[in-house]
Amino acid sequence: MNVAAAGALAGIKVLDLSRVLAGPWCTQVLADLGADVIKVERPGAGDDTRHWGPPFLADTAGHATDQASYYTACNRNKRSITVDMAQPEGQALLRRAASSVDVVVENFKVGGLARYGLDYESLKATNPRLIYCSITGFGQDGPYAARAGYDLMVQAMCGLMSITGHGDGEPGGGPLKVGVAVIDLFTGLYASNAILAALHARARTGAGQYIDTALLDVGMAVLANQAAGFFATDRSPERAGNVHPSLAPYQDFATRDGRVLLAIGNDGQFARFCRVAGQAAWADDPRFATNSARVHHRDALLALMVPVLRTHSSAEWIELLHGQAVPCGPINTIAQAFDDPQVRARGLRVGLPRAAGDGIEEITTVASPLRLSQTPVRYHTAPPTLGQHTDEVLREWGLDDGAIAHLRACHVV
Repeated sequence: MNVAAAGALAGIKVLDLSRVLAGPWCTQVLADLGADVIKVERPGAGDDTRHWGPPFLADTAGHATDQASYYTACNRNKRSITVDMAQPEGQALLRRAASSVDVVVENFKVGGLARYGLDYESLKATNPRLIYCSITGFGQDGPYAARAGYDLMVQAMCGLMSITGHGDGEPGGGPLKVGVAVIDLFTGLYASNAILAALHARARTGAGQYIDTALLDVGMAVLANQAAGFFATDRSPERAGNVHPSLAPYQDFATRDGRVLLAIGNDGQFARFCRVAGQAAWADDPRFATNSARVHHRDALLALMVPVLRTHSSAEWIELLHGQAVPCGPINTIAQAFDDPQVRARGLRVGLPRAAGDGIEEITTVASPLRLSQTPVRYHTAPPTLGQHTDEVLREWGLDDGAIAHLRACHVV
């Protein structure tokens, strides 16, 4: 088996029935930590994201293939098998596998797997230690439970889009989605945390449990301080572009040659900024001496700061302010971010070799941010080709070559 023997989750077996992003993001976290994740995909088609392009992966000659790069973002360190769960033999095969794994992750509609005998109640009868995580748009109950849920829809419904973007009266104003599917990603992280907690609880009690994870629940949870502000005032926060609602100055500014980001979080940092900017008196002005005062008099403060920030280039401001421990940084493109010396020093770009005979020799992914000193993340396999490990896994499940050939002839795998 191509699994990380020394990973923190070594020995944990995961049957991954999820697709697209939230579920695969969850199981990639588990795989990075050393779990053996078996990704079950549809024969001939696979995970929807295999086809979500452009962009597509290029082969060694530089020609685009039919493999979308989207899939590679959340499926490394896994093994891919193809099983048609609409066929009785496919259902039986997956029930057999579920009887001996530690975790099942799925993101079908509510009740969607019950007709296949792959729901939690059916599987726990033969595997009471099973941890079963369902990821849906709206949860297992409530008036929206039967609805399909998508990241963009939930970003709108939970209020996140109402606080993202410039105000209606500003150029380019209006609600905006975040630049990545942030609700899906957070849902994957919450789901993986819940699974780890359930594994810890099982170590004490011996019993598995069911985990109900919903995109809408997560969307509401990650409103964080904005939700807390609403509870405190009973007023909905409004869009403010890059301005922080509770800190000032904490936003981007135009410089002589571009824009720079200032993230001043306390009065000491503001005082040091004022000295660097040649405006030490600002820190003593009652309107600006404290953060609360600066927030209250934000417009007056910005009227003073904007022309001063234009007197130097972005690079000059960054150098000047870093030397005084004032948080200040560039607004990078993704290309610039991956070329940043700190990003390069941390090894955040990881190339994974793939010998699958499809003309793609290496796939690049972003390193896991999980840094464990004794059980580090290991990058042992690139995102797999469709069904790359089917025969290997089926043999581990006890099937011989004849049985596998029969399943292939019936198009079950």
